Amino acid sequence: MIPELKQLAYADLKLWTLEERRVRADLIEVYKIIHGLSATPFSFFYEFENSSRTRGHSLKLRKKRCRLDLRLYFFSERVVSLWNCLDERTVKSASLNCFKGNLTRLRSSTMGQLFLDSFVR
Repeated sequence: MIPELKQLAYADLKLWTLEERRVRADLIEVYKIIHGLSATPFSFFYEFENSSRTRGHSLKLRKKRCRLDLRLYFFSERVVSLWNCLDERTVKSASLNCFKGNLTRLRSSTMGQLFLDSFVR
């Protein structure tokens, strides 16, 4: 480790915290599943929201009911709310690298920080 950086916090270095990295990795995996870049088929985990009254972007995922708390923490359930809160520009990214850049842009914006704080904490 570099001795001068030892006293600095993650925020000072503009690094992603562990929770933010988990959220980012989950969203990247959902992007890959939705756009067919993953071996996991979309219909195995998700289905699109069919309601025409949805706000936000056009790729909203349907939130399934969970009777048990155990299911709430599975990958397929915990990322639906995160994905549905993203903006249209981010979910409609042309490539995976553009999606990652848009997540970074969202994180650096004030609204994005509120978005991440609401789900990470």
